Amino acid sequence: MKVIVLGAGVIGVTTAWYLAEQGHEVEVIDRQPGVALETSYANAGQVSPGYSTPWAMPGLPLKAMKWLMSKHSPLVVRPAYVSVPMIRFMTRLLENCSSHAYDVNKGRMLRIAEYSRDCLTALRAQTGIEYDGSQKGLIQLFRTEKQVAAAHEDMRLLAESDVPYELLDVDGILKYEPGLTAARGRLAGGLRLPGDEAGDCFLFTCRLAEMAAAKGVKFRFRTQIEAVEAAAENIYGVRTSEGRLTADAYVLALGSYSPRMLKPIELELPIYPVKGYSLTAPLTDEKRAPVSTVNDETYKVAITRLGDRIRIGGTAELTGWRLRLSPDRRETLELSFSEMFGGADLTKARYWTGLRPCTPDGTPIVGPSGRYGNLWLNTGHGTLGWTMACGSGKLLADRISGRRTDIPALDLSLDRYND
Repeated sequence: MKVIVLGAGVIGVTTAWYLAEQGHEVEVIDRQPGVALETSYANAGQVSPGYSTPWAMPGLPLKAMKWLMSKHSPLVVRPAYVSVPMIRFMTRLLENCSSHAYDVNKGRMLRIAEYSRDCLTALRAQTGIEYDGSQKGLIQLFRTEKQVAAAHEDMRLLAESDVPYELLDVDGILKYEPGLTAARGRLAGGLRLPGDEAGDCFLFTCRLAEMAAAKGVKFRFRTQIEAVEAAAENIYGVRTSEGRLTADAYVLALGSYSPRMLKPIELELPIYPVKGYSLTAPLTDEKRAPVSTVNDETYKVAITRLGDRIRIGGTAELTGWRLRLSPDRRETLELSFSEMFGGADLTKARYWTGLRPCTPDGTPIVGPSGRYGNLWLNTGHGTLGWTMACGSGKLLADRISGRRTDIPALDLSLDRYND
């Protein structure tokens, strides 16, 4: 079967890899000159199944109101950019803030994220792919006893999903991350997730694309996707700047731009772009730097060691599809890192922003489109595209091939919004 994959980020490339592994003829189309040059380029670097948590949770409305009044808030809403899509997304998000919805959504996210980590492990063993990766776990850092107490609810859900975890006191944190010694007085405790990992998503995607090309996957770069052409119950082609392209099946993996592509064919995707930022700084002192990866719960900032670099990522900003680099968001990233660690030259840091394709319930949309029989969706991964990439790609390839999936998959499709 010939399959066209729209989008060459980490989701599109992993999907193409697994489709090629199963014997399909695959073509990947992207407007950029190479793979992983948008949201996959400089994300936080975490493969964090244990930290897979929906934003929609009990108590979020009150937290959000407090955050919006803080200079270094993890959530930013720019009033000048409020729009109908933003309001619709926020309304649906609030509808998922009940305890029941949180349990259901976190369970789904843990399922696909844990599976994806296992797929990544198998891929490493199969190919030997290297990407500045480390398998040393993640620590969620708590600055207050209130944050420690709140973690017990997440620990209950982790236990129900058989995800290993360890609640740490301050000495326990320093055993794993001695670079936090100078920040001892700021810490109240931590939650360690030993199954979580770290790695450079951009480097991974580039190397996997090279392996996929060796298997026969064709990449069309600098090709603008102008429209998906539909008739009755099927897609019959994709109109591009290089002409019309056809296949037996089509996979949409365009991240935040997925809803725009499908709106003309009357298929609505509940996805909104949530802007995130990162700094990538050169390592200067290993003794004052992270060993692996930590999350500062107060600022919702991730700090990750990637070889001889430090990646600092965070912020959820609702401003539509705008990519302007905000100076105040950089201040927040620098503040979190400086209060916790040192050992990196922030004056030489590369500042970056990208759009995360978020769904209201936090779960990606992986499966058939429903309306069009040969159109498949792999999008809406939010902040967890790198975490869920391999599992999503393998899962979708199995479904397209008519194979039995390794994990339950029906509630990951778009149909769940019609229940």
